[in-house]
Amino acid sequence: QVQLMESGGGLVQPGGSLRLSCAASGNIFGIGTMAWYRQAPGRQRELVASITRAGNTNYLDSVKGRFTISRDNAEITVGLQMNSLKPEDTAVYYCHARRLAADWWGQGTQVTVSS
Repeated sequence: QVQLMESGGGLVQPGGSLRLSCAASGNIFGIGTMAWYRQAPGRQRELVASITRAGNTNYLDSVKGRFTISRDNAEITVGLQMNSLKPEDTAVYYCHARRLAADWWGQGTQVTVSS
C-alpha cells in the first residue's frame, strides 16, 4: 500500500505562483509515473502533468509554459510549480502514483485563484 500526502495549496491572486508537493510513503518500491490531476466544481477530473521515473514529462495544453512538474526519485516526491496562475486554474489538485496495474490517489489540496 502507498500513501500520498499533498501540501502547498491555498489562495493566490491571478498572476501569482504556488508550489504543490506530494510525498509518497509505505510500500514505495518500484513506483513509476507520478502525476497531478485537478477537478473543478462541476467538471471531470483532468490530468494536469505527469512525470515518469526517467523524467519524461507531459502537460495539459492550458498549463504548458506556466506549470512545471518535478520529481525526486530518492525521496519519492513530486512537485508542481505553478506560475502565472489564472482563475480557471481553481480546483482541487490531486497527486497520483502508479505501479504496474495498481494506482493511488492523495486526498487533494485546494487551489483558489481569485482577486
